[in-house]
Amino acid sequence: MLYAPRSGGVRRYLSSKHAWLGANRPDVRHTLVVPGARDSYDGQGRVSIYAAPLPFGAGYRWPVVKQAWMERLIRQRPDIIEAGDPYTPGLAALRAGDALGVPVVGFCHTDLGRLAALHIGEWAEKPVQKRWAAIYSQFDQAVAPSRFIAGRLIEAGVHNAIGLPLGVDTAVFRPDRADRDGLRRRLGLSARERLLVFAGRPAKEKKLDVLVAAVERLGDPYRLLFVGAGGGAPSSDRALSIDYVRDPAELASILASCDAFVHANDNEPFGLIVLEAMACGLPVVGVAAGGVAESVDEEVGQLATVSEAAAFAEAIEALFARDVGTIGLAARRRAVARHGWDAVFTELCGVYGRLTRRRAFEGRAAPASH
Repeated sequence: MLYAPRSGGVRRYLSSKHAWLGANRPDVRHTLVVPGARDSYDGQGRVSIYAAPLPFGAGYRWPVVKQAWMERLIRQRPDIIEAGDPYTPGLAALRAGDALGVPVVGFCHTDLGRLAALHIGEWAEKPVQKRWAAIYSQFDQAVAPSRFIAGRLIEAGVHNAIGLPLGVDTAVFRPDRADRDGLRRRLGLSARERLLVFAGRPAKEKKLDVLVAAVERLGDPYRLLFVGAGGGAPSSDRALSIDYVRDPAELASILASCDAFVHANDNEPFGLIVLEAMACGLPVVGVAAGGVAESVDEEVGQLATVSEAAAFAEAIEALFARDVGTIGLAARRRAVARHGWDAVFTELCGVYGRLTRRRAFEGRAAPASH
């Protein structure tokens, strides 16, 4: 359901997997079934099912009719289904899997309990978490993008949950795409200013207000750039905004042209954009909690103790008191060594192969039956 024209990590995960399977598993046909403005097929493996747009939802849509999704999934005659959420598409995937007798994987991109606590109130966390766990327990395999979210699922009763950290296209996101002077001219900044960057939706859980407050505490020479936050970014004399960037290569150029990436969400399920920044040679300032803390340490950045302005400002200062260039090089090395898509999707195909007993997921087709 989180697949939309302006969506970030979830869309890039799905698009990257689609491309990787096409290049590395020629005997696997991969189809994306996503919400759209109308029922359609793009001829390249993406099926859209009409869903009403969310008001002020930046292109996101809310699927309502499970039957339409279930029928479309059944018509695809899949050997395995991966559901990207526990809402209408995910519930329809479970029904379709039952009807077809095929396994269904539930990929958990969001901690619904924590989101409910943040957006509704602490009282909502336990009932929402209970419902969340009840749905993910029905999948043949629950997969999370970090040990943090896998642990949350296990605590909630989804005992088969596994953590599979996501990857990054290190050929697209790389340091040599930088145009530091060009970006500063575009933004009207001087070469002496230290440019911090965040890219992503302006959702409440991203805590953009913490980033702004931290930069305002620090003052000169720090400036903060928001990419894709639009009108949802907090207003500040020290903050600038760029519209959503659809082209990954253009996003990589912007990231590589900045001095550090900042991320204040202390409940981030994983944070694919963090890896993309690291692959561009940027050190990362994050919080010592959630999925980001699994990718970032003092070798590749700096972690604030809590997601509060004072602590975050202190972490930013601590980073720039060190050799930022050396830390950025270490970030790039780690992204390449640990988070290439090859390793991630090979492991995921191992999950698919175990559930389906289809050798095509191993990279070779099963012998023809007679």
